[in-house]
Amino acid sequence: MKKSTKNLINVALLALMFVAVYLLEQQFGRRSMLITVLKKGAIYALIAVSMNLLNGFTGLFSLGQAGFMLVGAYTYAVLTIPMAKRAAVYQYYNGGIIGFTVPTIVGILAAGALAALIAALIGMPVLRLKSDYLAIATLGFAEIIRAIIQWDTLGPITNGSNLLKTYPTFKSVVPVFAAATICIGIIVLLINSTYGRAFKAIRDDEIAAEAMGINLFHHKQMAFVISSFFAGIGGALLAMYQGSLQANAFKSSMTYEILLIVVIGGMGSISGSVIASFLFIAASEWWLRFLDTEMVLFGGTFKVPLLRSGFRMVVFSVVIMVIVLFFRRGIMGENELWDLVEKRTKKAKGGARR
Repeated sequence: MKKSTKNLINVALLALMFVAVYLLEQQFGRRSMLITVLKKGAIYALIAVSMNLLNGFTGLFSLGQAGFMLVGAYTYAVLTIPMAKRAAVYQYYNGGIIGFTVPTIVGILAAGALAALIAALIGMPVLRLKSDYLAIATLGFAEIIRAIIQWDTLGPITNGSNLLKTYPTFKSVVPVFAAATICIGIIVLLINSTYGRAFKAIRDDEIAAEAMGINLFHHKQMAFVISSFFAGIGGALLAMYQGSLQANAFKSSMTYEILLIVVIGGMGSISGSVIASFLFIAASEWWLRFLDTEMVLFGGTFKVPLLRSGFRMVVFSVVIMVIVLFFRRGIMGENELWDLVEKRTKKAKGGARR
């Protein structure tokens, strides 16, 4: 298949996806559970892909994603709260010290930029570490970032441990899909470039990559900063989805959720991370929710055992264990959905010619 034809097909499929999402929103309403899952799934897909860029494609075991999401979320919220509402939001800090408001798009880009800047500073010492030591260091920095944001001295900027609210949010699912699609598309282009091939070479064998002339620290730093940039944008989108913001929500457990999505989808697979994100959100917040409600059958004579608050997460954990046991390399492994479709198409053409 020619590259131009392939690109045209991809554009057509993306257009169909946006049309389908728009029609689903019109059919079921913006507050339906389906649309809620699509919104959060798209945000988590972007964050999971950004983490996969670092962990799956570059081979750096980082656990600082929640920290960079937190930076992005707070940057967006702080910069976009309308001036007329700042006095009410910063009521314990005399209206705060930020005397301006930026447009939504500028706020989202600023969220990614500040997360990338902090990642560049953090990366200088921690990227010289490897494997578990790198994971511990990045996890520690994420917790430090959360503590600093809640520090009362920075309250006039971050509002301390109080809620941030009244910043612009999105009501439709289409802008969320658009932002996530653009960011994931940029990451795909990066992975398919010479830089992406250098990332994979570092993942496969650092010694061989260095012998080939690849600057290990430079490329690790680049992957770390780019991953953090998109994690910051994902944090801004998540803040818009939630409608209000507090640092305590961005604990290490959030990083573990994203890492779990990456592992389930496949380390080194963009499409795997996207598919796993929607499956994870749908299963954890929608499909299994009935398990948290007690159920009585046959006119009240039989009570279904085990069904109670919290049982949903028990079943969800079992489902995850089964997936990990039977799909050791994740749903997609290191394959991409579009490559598998192309291979099947070629096989089908080859069989028809015979």
